[in-house]
Amino acid sequence: MRIREDIYWQWADANLHSRCHDEALSDGTSFDVQVRLSAQGATQLFLGLYSREGTAIREEYYRQRPGETMTRAMVWGVDRARALAVGALDVAAPVPRRQA
Repeated sequence: MRIREDIYWQWADANLHSRCHDEALSDGTSFDVQVRLSAQGATQLFLGLYSREGTAIREEYYRQRPGETMTRAMVWGVDRARALAVGALDVAAPVPRRQA
């Protein structure tokens, strides 16, 4: 069971349909990537990386992915989650900000 933190609850909105990708790695680390369209039509993304015990290692919420479809944002999010999970990106580094 995943223990969600504040970032997830900022993301959560049962009224918006989202698509998700869950993946578990051989060491027990797992990640959850979700994309959706906001009520205003913006592509939004949530990324959560969790330990074997289910505690959050990192959660990110992007309120906008300008110029990206849901599919494109999902691919970016899954690639980023995998890189964070295997140590190719520093989980302690600040969340990247995109230029609009």
